[in-house]
Amino acid sequence: MRKIFFSLLCFISFEANAQKKITDTLKKDLLTAPDTVKQLHSKPWTLIPPAALIAYGASSFFIHPIRRFDYYIHSEVEKTGPNFNTKAESYFQFTPIIMVYGLNFIGVEGKNRFIDRTALLGLSGGLFGISGYLTKKTTHRLRPNGADYLSFPSGHTGLAFMGAEFLAQEYSDKSPVYTVIGYTFAVTTGVFRLYNRDHWFSDVVAGAGYGVLSTKLAYLVYPYIRNKLTHTTKQGKSTMIMPTYQDGVPGISFAMQL
Repeated sequence: MRKIFFSLLCFISFEANAQKKITDTLKKDLLTAPDTVKQLHSKPWTLIPPAALIAYGASSFFIHPIRRFDYYIHSEVEKTGPNFNTKAESYFQFTPIIMVYGLNFIGVEGKNRFIDRTALLGLSGGLFGISGYLTKKTTHRLRPNGADYLSFPSGHTGLAFMGAEFLAQEYSDKSPVYTVIGYTFAVTTGVFRLYNRDHWFSDVVAGAGYGVLSTKLAYLVYPYIRNKLTHTTKQGKSTMIMPTYQDGVPGISFAMQL
């Protein structure tokens, strides 16, 4: 009985400490969100590689050798993994994003605080979601497994590469290992989509391009959005929109110098 009581006390103490750590981390991030956008390093020329991946995927609709390469890759998949079946990519696609917040939680700080980081992720997701959905509906390509006509581009692959670039942007200055890990999960996601017969090779390539491009665009335009939210008016009066945290509830406040 004493052992059970002691174990229960230890569990309660651990849970309380964990909850306090989460609360302290949120307070730190939400209440002290400095202007870190000056550190963002996404340059216009870096948009070229992901745009080239999208162009490759799109060319499969009208360049026959590229489309035939899709069929070749599919035939190789049928030979090397005829019974392959996994849903691991449904988890791998989120892993790089989870790593960003997990690393920050254990004390390995990234480039941006919680507010800016989350705004960047939301902007990336918005750009990817809209462009990917419209492209799927417009191209109307049948999947290799015949499930539906939403094959192009690969959404799972795109989300994985969006997260991998997000991880790279936030932590590449700490160590290139983070970039390698993130992109390894992204590439694995794409390969699994091929072996599950959910996508053609050009779908996966284009999905990767959409994902990386969305994140790079977000990091390119976000500083301008941030400056619009925190700036000085023509009359020299300062205006600011900033996060708040009161009684355990996060929010946003607006302030202007009169």
